[in-house]
Amino acid sequence: MTTAILGGGLTGLTLARLLHERGDDVIVLEAEPAYGGLCRTSVKNGFTFDAGGSHIIFSRDAEVLAFMRSMIEGNEQRNNRNTKIFYKGAYVKYPFENGLFDLPPDDRFFCINEFVKAQIAFETGSVPHPENFKEWIYSTFGKGIAECYLIPYNEKIWKYPADKMSMHWVEGRIPRPPIEDVIRSAIGIPTEGYTHQAVFSYPLHGGIEALVRAIAAPVEDRIRTGFSVRSVKKTGSRFCISDGSSEVEAELVISTIPVQHLLPALEDVPEHVRQACDSLIYTSLVCVAVGVQGKVPDISWLYVPDPKLGLTNRISFPSTYSRHAAPAGCGSVLAEITHQPDDEVSRMSDDAIVREVTGMLEAMGIVSKNQVVCSLVTRQPFAYVVYDLEYQDNIRIVQDYCTARGIPLVGRFARFEYLNMDGCIRSAMDFVRTTAD
Repeated sequence: MTTAILGGGLTGLTLARLLHERGDDVIVLEAEPAYGGLCRTSVKNGFTFDAGGSHIIFSRDAEVLAFMRSMIEGNEQRNNRNTKIFYKGAYVKYPFENGLFDLPPDDRFFCINEFVKAQIAFETGSVPHPENFKEWIYSTFGKGIAECYLIPYNEKIWKYPADKMSMHWVEGRIPRPPIEDVIRSAIGIPTEGYTHQAVFSYPLHGGIEALVRAIAAPVEDRIRTGFSVRSVKKTGSRFCISDGSSEVEAELVISTIPVQHLLPALEDVPEHVRQACDSLIYTSLVCVAVGVQGKVPDISWLYVPDPKLGLTNRISFPSTYSRHAAPAGCGSVLAEITHQPDDEVSRMSDDAIVREVTGMLEAMGIVSKNQVVCSLVTRQPFAYVVYDLEYQDNIRIVQDYCTARGIPLVGRFARFEYLNMDGCIRSAMDFVRTTAD
């Protein structure tokens, strides 16, 4: 029996490997000229940059973490996280609630005072149950942390009003901070948040693509690139998948491609299903990679919540991830800009975006424009899932329909869920286990 996997990103390649290891015949159909999806890597002038934003290897999931590390065994650099938030010209420790001592005194008081008020309201049950993401931020962190950081940053990355977003997705992703830690941080006693990221791994050579290449190695001869799925038809017990010029037949189809690409390939999709799919919201991503002569800050990544500083929401420093990511005497910067599809950012030229980013880096005092020795712009049409208030109803309609058509959905944009790399791998592992003979 042949299984056709639509999409050769991290999820699709992990599925292919695991199914191959249990003896299944698989073929991976990838639209792009190269596999890897959001985990592709580019090299320019000796600088190594990840094309889909900053990727690191970490997880609370011990099995997945062991799998990822085994894939880059002998090609791994482990790093202690040093992450900051750029706030009013200063580097504030990440997460924000663990860096309150770094704030100006008035802001520090505002944040801790409002945090305590929010905790009292929560404990006494005097605060209404939050109905959206914005209300959840205020009720969990208080007005100070919400307005100084969490609201501006989240609206900058999601490009969507926080009060129009659902709160169902935050459980486990944005933990409620222990009140003792927040008070300690406000008076200068060091505390750590998000400890599962405190130590992370990264490939010494090859960028994050080294991970997907290692995963794909046993099935590389079963990956067909340049195959953009145009139609998926089922006749009897077999599927026929076409890119418009050639066809592939298989008994089983698993989709890891965006549902926005899958549904147009299916026949006779009901209008209410199409409408539900069209209503799903996501952001696109522009990554601006900058190679510089000289040092960059010894920071893993840096959040930029202030809209006055420009379009960038996050900056990472790949040369701190791997000692081989930049030539000797050089450093590297990767700026991420999320945007809505077909907005003004999508219409900016590469040169204009590079000027925007290098101007911001100079204004922040990170690097000067005369240090820049190379730049590279990459664009990803699908980057982040936006959980709007209608998301759960819309995605249920789409998922139920695809299941009824006999096409399982696995991974980030097939199931339309905000999954990190470990979540994508976990989704593949779980699917393979649940379909074991």
